[in-house]
Amino acid sequence: MNDTNVSNQVLERLSEEWEALTPEAQKAARYVLENPQDVGISTVREIAEAAKVKPNTFVRMARQVGFDGYDDFREPFREAIRRGAVSFPDRARWLQEIRKSGALGGLYADLVDAAMRNVEETFAGISCESLTAAAEAIWASRDVYTLGVGVNNSNARNFTYLASTGMKQFHAIPQPGSVAVDDLAWAGERDVLIAITCRPFRREVVEAVKQARQQGVTVVGISDSPASPIIRGSDHGFVVAADTPQFFPSSVSTIALLETLLSFVIAVASDEVVGRVETFHKRRHHLGMYEEDPE
Repeated sequence: MNDTNVSNQVLERLSEEWEALTPEAQKAARYVLENPQDVGISTVREIAEAAKVKPNTFVRMARQVGFDGYDDFREPFREAIRRGAVSFPDRARWLQEIRKSGALGGLYADLVDAAMRNVEETFAGISCESLTAAAEAIWASRDVYTLGVGVNNSNARNFTYLASTGMKQFHAIPQPGSVAVDDLAWAGERDVLIAITCRPFRREVVEAVKQARQQGVTVVGISDSPASPIIRGSDHGFVVAADTPQFFPSSVSTIALLETLLSFVIAVASDEVVGRVETFHKRRHHLGMYEEDPE
């Protein structure tokens, strides 16, 4: 097993043990989950200072997840860094040229760099196996509810709209005039909830995930932190990178992940779904909904 898989298993164990940790240990665990790259390069004193806890807190946390101490806990992360470094010199030169293009060149370069980096970091942390497992759960379900509020409401509705071209029983929530927990009132073990929220986490999404779990609903959580309550409360959790120079979190990687997840759902589905998508678009052409290109 490679060291990246080992370090990911450590992070998963940390999430599983979350409720058993003391409040101080949870602060340490949150820092590790959100900054795993720091683990491999920091001494126990350095990382404790960054997390604003005492060094002994990290030692106790490491022991709770099965290590002798912090140095033992740190080793898989150090090895993952040694083996996983990737550079993009051509992109770097391109971005440097953009910065020289005028007054807004610096902002443009920062936004472009953040968008590409977010997508790279997101998919670097997600395995094909985890996407397949989530897609199979979605395909096997009775109803699928996609939940997002604020900017993620449009992301959730876009996913649902695309899914509806070939599949039935997809619902974007909250519905107009409703609240998410009411929309999930009759959901159960045969259903799936795809929930999306980034920091600061929206309370109505967190509460809907809690309620869905109590009702036996399978939860697919999408957030920008492995310490997010909807990731810790999900059956299939996906962490997206959402850093950006602008005020609001970036949706680029969230949209890319949702598009990929939907593609996986179609890939594991029956041939009938592919036929439905083709029929759906042929019908649109027949009804004259598209402006056809001239011959």
